[in-house]
Amino acid sequence: MSGKLLLIEDDDATAAYMAKGLKEAGFVTEHCDNGRDGLKLAGEGVFDLMIVDRMLPGMDGLSMIGAARDSGNRIPALVLSALGTVDDRVDGLQAGADDYLTKPFSFTELLARVEALLRRARPDDEATEQAKLRVGDLEVDLRARRATRQGCMITLGAREFSLLEYLARNAEQVVTRTMMLEKVWNYHFDPGSNVVDVHIARLRRKIDDGFEQPLLHTVRGAGYMLSVQN
Repeated sequence: MSGKLLLIEDDDATAAYMAKGLKEAGFVTEHCDNGRDGLKLAGEGVFDLMIVDRMLPGMDGLSMIGAARDSGNRIPALVLSALGTVDDRVDGLQAGADDYLTKPFSFTELLARVEALLRRARPDDEATEQAKLRVGDLEVDLRARRATRQGCMITLGAREFSLLEYLARNAEQVVTRTMMLEKVWNYHFDPGSNVVDVHIARLRRKIDDGFEQPLLHTVRGAGYMLSVQN
């Protein structure tokens, strides 16, 4: 099995131990040592899974995972912690973690849990193609949570990817601001801000700038549409 993993661990020796073993198992890893940087990396990078120490400087691991989930980030998360009571594990899962491993741990158990989480998160081979949405020369890979246009990688934050995914699932159809607030932000009220328009403007720059044919269109008085228009 392969994939890109984000290690958020403030103990350098533990991080190096995990990174070495995971590399030998075929994984690519990126490491940071505090919760705030971890939250930023999780939102900006393309990762298949994050391994998060519970006790982190700046922002603890559970707060970091909770903030990631609130922003729409659904990367599977494995929490590592010396706190191992039932209540501790329940707190971790309720914060948005997908699994909880108590320190000290064996690397074989860590690897088994990583692989189990990745199997759970990835579709089977027959469904792989269904996990890709295409609009013209734009491809949205739902499994890898990445987007490309004409083969060029488009760097998207977690919210931008969720917005693009929703637009791509409804390609050639008008999507209203209310629909996007409900489906992407989980708002069931008007927040009284231009949050949708700001994110649409950022997304449009990323997927359309430098390409001859625009794909993200404003439908005046109605909303937006992701469409190939001649």
